[in-house]
Amino acid sequence: MKELLKRYRVFIALTVINILVLIFYPAIGQKSLEITWSNVLDMLAVIPPIFVLLGLLDVWVQKETMMKFLGDKSGLLGIAIAFFLGSAAAGPLYAAFPVAGVLLKKGSKFSNVLIFIGAWSTTKIPLLLFEASAMGWKFMITRFIIDIPGILLIAHATEKLLTKSDKKSIYDGAAIME
Repeated sequence: MKELLKRYRVFIALTVINILVLIFYPAIGQKSLEITWSNVLDMLAVIPPIFVLLGLLDVWVQKETMMKFLGDKSGLLGIAIAFFLGSAAAGPLYAAFPVAGVLLKKGSKFSNVLIFIGAWSTTKIPLLLFEASAMGWKFMITRFIIDIPGILLIAHATEKLLTKSDKKSIYDGAAIME
């Protein structure tokens, strides 16, 4: 029971805060509950298909294949694949983290997983097309050109700054997903 309370302490705290706001400021509390409910429905529309696809990825793609294309010795091909997977993805950023967990579980290089998350968050094709139509091609291309080295730099720096035990802890956490 203590473990369950510890695990969900933030959720419990936010629920208590929401209830207190609803009691003391009913109009704000009502709006807060409406927004929370809307976010829950949005997540329920996205998360189940992501988990179905993750299950298929987990079963269909062998660990050796993943290590070959995204593992420690994948080189530039691994970086390109990570960029492509992240850029071609659809859905909100929170959907990228379960995918990243499966990539880690399958033996992907840590920096490639970070590149995947960076690409998902900043270089998605629908986002680029929207930017081009709303803000112009020059803005979109400039941002894209800045993002690519930025993602690579952050991924490389993060991998170098983490100790072996930090990385082991992250990979162990991904393995628990089984």
